[in-house]
Amino acid sequence: MRWALVSGDGLPVSGLLTIFRNVVDRAARVGLELPVTADLGYSWRPDKGRFFPRGLPGAEYPGWLRVSDAVPVAEPDWAEQVVAARKAVAAGAVDADVAAAVERAAQAYADYFFEWFTREDVDWVVAINLTLSDSVAVTTGLHRAADRRWGDGRAGGVLHWDHDLFGSCGIVEDGERYYPAEPNAHTPVPGSSPSDRWAVVSEALLKEARGYPTELEPVLLTNVLPLVPEDGLAQRHHEFLRQRDIAGRPVVLVPVRVFAVKGVDIAVEVFAGLRDEHARAGHPEPVLLVFGSLDEDPGYAEVVRAAVARSGAAGSVHFLDGVPITSHRDHTGAWRLDEVDLLRLARASRGAVLFTPGVTDVETVGLGPALAALADLPCAVTPYDAFDDHFGPGYARVDVDPADPRPAGAELSRRMPGGETANRALVASRFPDGPWVDHLTAMAEGRA
Repeated sequence: MRWALVSGDGLPVSGLLTIFRNVVDRAARVGLELPVTADLGYSWRPDKGRFFPRGLPGAEYPGWLRVSDAVPVAEPDWAEQVVAARKAVAAGAVDADVAAAVERAAQAYADYFFEWFTREDVDWVVAINLTLSDSVAVTTGLHRAADRRWGDGRAGGVLHWDHDLFGSCGIVEDGERYYPAEPNAHTPVPGSSPSDRWAVVSEALLKEARGYPTELEPVLLTNVLPLVPEDGLAQRHHEFLRQRDIAGRPVVLVPVRVFAVKGVDIAVEVFAGLRDEHARAGHPEPVLLVFGSLDEDPGYAEVVRAAVARSGAAGSVHFLDGVPITSHRDHTGAWRLDEVDLLRLARASRGAVLFTPGVTDVETVGLGPALAALADLPCAVTPYDAFDDHFGPGYARVDVDPADPRPAGAELSRRMPGGETANRALVASRFPDGPWVDHLTAMAEGRA
């Protein structure tokens, strides 16, 4: 089974890619080999300026993932066209000039996708968050290419895999919604091709998707969690600690990007309270490892830097510049560890996880608490709407008050030495592997 991956994130590393890596791991366990050719969206996400339009030179990926740096549209004002179209679509007011620009780009992407799928003999395309309107031209082009590739009844098609939808993704920019609150006449939705399939990751998204203007029935496929080995640390872990001069210190993880809705500034305040309580108790000074990059959202990065300065813990806060899909040495010889290896470090050092969304209505799942459970780590969490849907009141955690985060850090400090084993079974029941494995098998056998 030959797969292509098209991601709407526009980033070389993201939570969506890590979850897809987990799917690939499960596929391998049931004998499905999944070489994947991918376009990660660099060419249509000018808001991710560091990576637009070709990604980072020298970026490294696992052996099963071959990433394109194609730029199907090379007009001088392409970035401005994408932004103008996104804003017009969000406002529901696409004028003739915007519509013409969208059409030109849609045809260019349709030709690009079709040629790519044909050259690679792709059976299935996994389209992650392409229902959102980051570039309606790209999504329109994908639908057209799918019609050409699979419209004659060829086995396979596009699996639209949505982790966010319009109503759930309430990001506000300059006082206006980044996306429309619901689909409109300018937003292609799954179901335009008989080969389309549609999966969402939560019951709330399933309910929302069923109200969209399409006859295609979505299915619920909860996120697949990583496999965290139970054995001790390997040489790469010890080298990573030495390279950052943090050996012997409890590792506290913030498994999110540095993006305003993720609340990294709140996590820094929690960490300040944790650090103070560790010092009072005579424990080693902890270290905070934030998965994301300060380069993604420069405006919000200043908010985070100010929080770090207030904390007095600048030397103990490390930004990992994006956590890779798989651990590797970079071009300098330094280790860059993936999510699983970072969880192993935190577990071995009696650390913790902080998951502190800054708003309540953007996270549709929020996997931070799940990752903590996999490694038997205590977790501090701000309130967010999807928490009860996925974890429920039985999940043992430290509640964070966003207006006064430091007391939660002190409470978390007191819990860290004993770890937290109560949540693992609960999380395993909420995120089963079986549905995804069954779906992968059906796709491979042409039954999906």
